[in-house]
Amino acid sequence: MIILGIDPGTTSIGYALIQGTRHKPILIDAGLLSIKSRSTEDRLKELHLGIQEIIKAKKPDTLAIERVFFAKNQKTALAVSEARGVVLLTTALAGLKICEYTPLEIKKIITGDGRADKLQLKKMVQLIMPEVSLIKYQDDTYDAVSIALACLYLVEKDYL
Repeated sequence: MIILGIDPGTTSIGYALIQGTRHKPILIDAGLLSIKSRSTEDRLKELHLGIQEIIKAKKPDTLAIERVFFAKNQKTALAVSEARGVVLLTTALAGLKICEYTPLEIKKIITGDGRADKLQLKKMVQLIMPEVSLIKYQDDTYDAVSIALACLYLVEKDYL
């Protein structure tokens, strides 16, 4: 099984592809989709095409995505929700199974503490997958790796 983890955003979308088991997760690819377009419709099209390209190249089975449950800025929350909708539609049309997790759930699964901060989450991801620490990733990419790992842990747990 290949899991595509996505950290939804407006201009910078983190993604990670992993496979393996909870005891031996393997990073296939990770990075950022940088959206350059200015208008909403062009931005959303660019995101759709970027996700399609990842799916075509890497052939994931499952999407793991962060569920947005609140935001300090309503305008940002709306833009992130639009991007999230594009990702959900693109992956659903490609036939991927969709798993959604709140930030609290992801932190709890990866660190054992739902209130862990970004640095704690990043350190734990690096401990679990040392190859991730060898590459200079942005926070959005680390978030995508942690989302994919959370899915891997929960999916494997359901099969045990």
